Amino acid sequence: MLTPLDIENKKFQRKMMNGYNVDEVDDFLDEITVDYEKLYKENTELRAEIERSKSDIDKYKTIEQTLQNTLVMAQKTADEIKDAAQEEADNIIKNARSKMQDSVDELAKESETRKREYAETKKQFDIYRAKMEALLISQLELLKDMKED
Repeated sequence: MLTPLDIENKKFQRKMMNGYNVDEVDDFLDEITVDYEKLYKENTELRAEIERSKSDIDKYKTIEQTLQNTLVMAQKTADEIKDAAQEEADNIIKNARSKMQDSVDELAKESETRKREYAETKKQFDIYRAKMEALLISQLELLKDMKED
């Protein structure tokens, strides 16, 4: 690619006949040099801007990848926490059911024991009542016998 300096330093051979007017050619080359210099600077600036943009894009792609990795890790961690919480909840429920069953079994045993104690007490009361009735009957018989004598 030509630089503005290349255009400015370009020299043409001078011909005496049927040649171009040297001043007009020089003036035109000066105009071209100015326009070309502007375009050349603008092109250079745009290329630099493109490089900066590419660098920014690379930086943002890296940030995006980091964010995606972070989101994946956060989701994984959340899933692990959720699973651990569910497992703990299941264990709590299992322990509560086990304790409840133990309590029910203990109450059933205690109820059975109380029923046996009640039955035993009733049996003893019936025996005591029968003995008392027998004693009272025998006492009444004695009183009757004493009254007859």
